[in-house]
Amino acid sequence: MLRLLKPSHLRQAAVFGRTCGQRALSTDMAEMMSEPRERMDYDVVIVGAGPAGLAAGIQLKKMASETGKDLAVCIVEKGAEVGAHILSGNVFEPRALTELLPNWRELDAPIDTPVTQDKFLVLPNDTASYSLPHAILPPELHNDGNYIISLSKLSRWLAEQAEELGVEIFPGFSASEVLYTEAGAVSGIATRDVGIDKDGSAKPTFARGMELHARQTLFAEGCRGSCSEAVMSKFNLREGVEPQTYGLGLKEVWEIPEDKLVPGLVQHTLGWPLQKGVMDKTFGGSFLYHMKPNLVLLGFVVGLDYENPYLNPYLEFQQWKHHPAVSQHLEGGKCISYGARCLNEGGYHAIPKLTFPGGALLGCSAGFLNSVKIKGSHTALKSGQVAGEAVFQALTGGSIQPVAETGEIDASEGAVEVKEYQSAMEASWVYDELKPVRNVHSAFHLGVGPGLIHAGLSTLITRGKEPWTVPNTKVDSAKTKPAAECTEIKYPKPDGKLSFDLLTNLARSGTNHEDQPSHLRVKPELAHVPADESYPVYAGPESRFCPAKVYEYTDGSEHPEGKPQLVINAQNCVHCKCCSIKTPKNYIDWTVPEGAGGPAYEVM
Repeated sequence: MLRLLKPSHLRQAAVFGRTCGQRALSTDMAEMMSEPRERMDYDVVIVGAGPAGLAAGIQLKKMASETGKDLAVCIVEKGAEVGAHILSGNVFEPRALTELLPNWRELDAPIDTPVTQDKFLVLPNDTASYSLPHAILPPELHNDGNYIISLSKLSRWLAEQAEELGVEIFPGFSASEVLYTEAGAVSGIATRDVGIDKDGSAKPTFARGMELHARQTLFAEGCRGSCSEAVMSKFNLREGVEPQTYGLGLKEVWEIPEDKLVPGLVQHTLGWPLQKGVMDKTFGGSFLYHMKPNLVLLGFVVGLDYENPYLNPYLEFQQWKHHPAVSQHLEGGKCISYGARCLNEGGYHAIPKLTFPGGALLGCSAGFLNSVKIKGSHTALKSGQVAGEAVFQALTGGSIQPVAETGEIDASEGAVEVKEYQSAMEASWVYDELKPVRNVHSAFHLGVGPGLIHAGLSTLITRGKEPWTVPNTKVDSAKTKPAAECTEIKYPKPDGKLSFDLLTNLARSGTNHEDQPSHLRVKPELAHVPADESYPVYAGPESRFCPAKVYEYTDGSEHPEGKPQLVINAQNCVHCKCCSIKTPKNYIDWTVPEGAGGPAYEVM
């Protein structure tokens, strides 16, 4: 039996669990792992304190305040603090925020650098650049009325607004398991056990995770969240839609002299070094933004559907900074932060079914990013607001008393699937925005030249009314070609001034994982893939695409047949999720580490 705790008791229960963990290690580990977990009931549990999850919490509590019908709402966040795992470009479109919190300016939101200049450059080689006229760019790339922000700072501010409304937010708790009812509906989540050493034995600080049960569980983990992927698989939510395709975004933040800052400058580029000809099929580009008071936010996005296993996204990024059109913005400056994160680029055709018995997918867990606009924060916020409204109406429209009043879930209430969220999203401006650009990414599979032509046609002329679909039928890992069919790419050595070796930059991410079992696990049925396929056939691409040097191969001297063996440096992981996407046959199972592990982003 699980002991029921009232929602307000989570912090005390967490302390209680850790206190109980101060025990002699003579207790058998299996017995300790089978001990009952503490339980708390809520009306709504939200997984992830990013824009979508926080917007859902805010909307739920706004409606509770307006109607006098309260709901108990909890958000769990695996980062040590809200914003610690949030990384984005970010040119921010305030439309959804204005709908959610119309008085955000009066509430001192950290949004104070309006876009003042908007440039799009083509880089044909390592020295030249050509600026495209603003008039011929897709309307999605016009940034009038937008702002340059730090999304991690905005998330912390949103968390303050949510808490003031009564949302309980608990950073440092990793949702590691989806809980189900006997009938198969989602009933909540469990957080990861803590205090386990690398060898699987219990530390003196061992404590079981917590079970958070809810009438509705909303998954807002961001791109490729582990719980979100689990429910998509269990409920077959991707049936009838295209495979999701992804990009890897790498980002640095530089401090520069204030007299060199051009507040509000936005510059995007396409071309060198990623694309070297009009028929190059590699999708991607760069961004560079000037933000008050003295920061330059710059980054590089590489589509993970690339073919050449020798491509190294991190070194492409470092090489790009040496182009004169980029390096001039960094003169006299210093790099203060680095990070990386995967993003959904499949768009309209790859959005899964959003609801299932007991819960729903929000934000980038579902995949609402507009890759042409290079924005997803506004659509994530909107999805959270729409989900919050639909869930509130579903949970307060009947005779069931809320957990906010009783402290426990009414056992007579069956699982609810809030299908109104799906229909409301399909009727929203999010779908209206994504449908016109639904074929743009896939068209780049024909080459950057044909891709640009098609992008111009669909964004400037047909506006989504073209009677065809450019299909995507393969997952990104299946698009990697054998190394024997590709040319090895030689990258220049970082100079330590503009460009940096990876481990030097990794230290700027604040990444830390205490001694614990690896959260990056080779799937048992695919244990042979690294040594028998990834390395000999694809030249070990994970040693290049990982932006944190997590994956390496030995020289094979320790193996009786001389096969190089995979080494996983899980402590380096910045939680980008790239390995779960691009390893051959997707042999890595990305699971959550103990809460508070991972990067510690401040201004990303």
